[in-house]
Amino acid sequence: MATNIFSINQPTRIRFGINTIADLPDQVRSLNGTKVFMAVDPGVRAAGLLERVTRPLEEAGIPYEIYDRIDPEPGLKLADKGAELARKAGADCIVGVGGGSAMDVAKAISILMTNGGKAVDYLGLGKIKKPGLPKIMVPTTAGTGAEVTFTAVFINEKTSSKGGMNGDPLYPDAAILDPALTLSLPPGVTASTGIDAFTHALEAYVSTQAHAISDMYALEALDLIARNLPKAYANGDNIEARSAMLLGSLLAGKALATAGVGLVHAMAYPLGGMFNIPHGLANAVLLPYVVDYNVIGNPEKFAVIAEIMGYDVEGLSTREAAHAAVEAVYNLNSDVEIPMSLSELDIPHDKIPEMARIALTVTRPVENNPRKPSLDDVIRIYETAYGERE
Repeated sequence: MATNIFSINQPTRIRFGINTIADLPDQVRSLNGTKVFMAVDPGVRAAGLLERVTRPLEEAGIPYEIYDRIDPEPGLKLADKGAELARKAGADCIVGVGGGSAMDVAKAISILMTNGGKAVDYLGLGKIKKPGLPKIMVPTTAGTGAEVTFTAVFINEKTSSKGGMNGDPLYPDAAILDPALTLSLPPGVTASTGIDAFTHALEAYVSTQAHAISDMYALEALDLIARNLPKAYANGDNIEARSAMLLGSLLAGKALATAGVGLVHAMAYPLGGMFNIPHGLANAVLLPYVVDYNVIGNPEKFAVIAEIMGYDVEGLSTREAAHAAVEAVYNLNSDVEIPMSLSELDIPHDKIPEMARIALTVTRPVENNPRKPSLDDVIRIYETAYGERE
C-alpha cells in the first residue's frame, strides 16, 4: 500500500433509479442546455424506447434533434457527421442514448464541437485540449459503462483498426441510469453486454494498475453481475435483476476508468476492427481463454474471483482456488449461451497471426495485464479459443 500511487478523476453526476429518465430536462437545464443533439442507438427506436426519452424534453419545451445512424461498431466518420449536424442544429448539449457505440459517438461529437478538426485527430491519449459541450449519457444496456469513462472507441475506416480517444474531457457531465429502459433488451444482447461489463470488472481487478478504490468498484461489480446476469437473461422482466445489472455495469465502468483493462480487450479489438464483431461479444467469447492464461499472474486475486462467483474454495490451495475461477467464468458464459469459440463467429483461422500482431499494438491494456504476453502467447490463446473447449 505504501508504494501504491494512483490518481482518480470521476466528475460525472449520476442519477440512478426506475423512471429517472423523467429528470432529463432538469439535467439539461443544470448544464445550461437549450437545444439537445441526441445520438441514439437504432435499437432504441426499434424497441420503442425513444419516446420514453424524448417525451420529457417535449413536455419541458426543450427542442432536440435525433441522430440515429449509429453502427454497432462505429467508424470515425459517424462522429464527424454527427458534429456537422449538431453544429447546423445549433445544439449546446449532447445526449447519448443506447449502448456503448451511441455514447461513444455522443462523447466524440461533444469534443469535436469545441476542439474542431476530425475525430481521427484525437485518437490516442491526451490529445483533447478543450472541454467539450455539456454531455449527458443514458445507457439502455448494462454493459459498457461508457457513461462514466473517459474513452470513446472507433473503427478507423482507413486502417480497419480500432482505436480510442482518451482524456478527461470525454468524461460525461451527467448520466441517467434508468433500469426500466433495459427491460426490452433481448436475451442475446443481455448476455453479451453483461459479460462485457463482467470483463471490465475482472480485468480492472487484476490489472497491474489496480488499487484500493478500483478494487472496491470491481469487487462489487463482479458480485452483482455474477449473481444477476443469469436471472436477467432468463427473465428480462425481472426489474430487480435489471437494476442490479445496470448498477454492476456502472461500477465496472468506474473500475476500468481508474485501473484500466487488460489482454481480453486488446485481443477483442481486431475482432471488431477486422470483422465487425460487436465489442461485448468479442470480449465475452475471449474472456475464459484469457483468464486461463492469466491465472498464474495473480493467483490470489483470481482465487477471490472464484469465491465471489459462488465457488467453495475452503480447503483449496491458492492455486486450486485460482483455477476454479477459470471454470466459473466458463460456466457463466455457458449459462447465458455465449458462443464458446471463435469459429462460431466465422473468424478466418488464417487471420490469427495478423490479429495477434494487432492485439499487441493496443499497448495500454497489454501493459495492464497481470501476465506479460508474447506474440506466440497471443497466437496460442486465439488458437485455443478457435476450437471449442472440451
